[in-house]
Amino acid sequence: MTDTTSVSLIAGLRERDPVAWERMVKLYSPLVYSWCRRSGMSSEDASDTLQEILRAAWAGINGFRRDRPEDTFRGWLRIVARNKIRDAFRKKGNQLDAAGGTAAHMQMQAVPELEETPDEVSTETAELFRRAMELVEIEFEEATRKAFWLTAVDGKSPAEVAAQLGLTPGAVRQAKYKVLRRLRQALGDED
Repeated sequence: MTDTTSVSLIAGLRERDPVAWERMVKLYSPLVYSWCRRSGMSSEDASDTLQEILRAAWAGINGFRRDRPEDTFRGWLRIVARNKIRDAFRKKGNQLDAAGGTAAHMQMQAVPELEETPDEVSTETAELFRRAMELVEIEFEEATRKAFWLTAVDGKSPAEVAAQLGLTPGAVRQAKYKVLRRLRQALGDED
């Protein structure tokens, strides 16, 4: 791997690295767009709000902290998204009814909180990992990718995969470790 691929996503974003920004956009834009759509936005409004969310994330990345183990980039991005979605509904509400009042207040109160169900979290996480894998898979040889996939995704034992691929169990464990580490870096979960 090159030096640029070993830099974590968060560090790269804080350093204003265009490669890190592109990676973040590829990984998280579909997820953020889905949050916008689930809030009840039209596809056009969701696209516009996505741009506002990305702009706010770029401007505020230094405000992201991992003070506790449960602090995640995705959680921080969800808060940024929720605020921008609310701003969009406020703005849209003001354009539709300049008088404001009860109707506008009721419309703003109807904006969902974007709370995730366990199934949504699992689906979102799987999608993020799939996109991350697409970004990093070219960095690994075919045998390494297969060993990772068979152990980490298909749940086969290292011994079983080693026999199937003609590798040692240690090489299979090492392949899994390398790809997982790189995926964590791509997702910003490792500094």
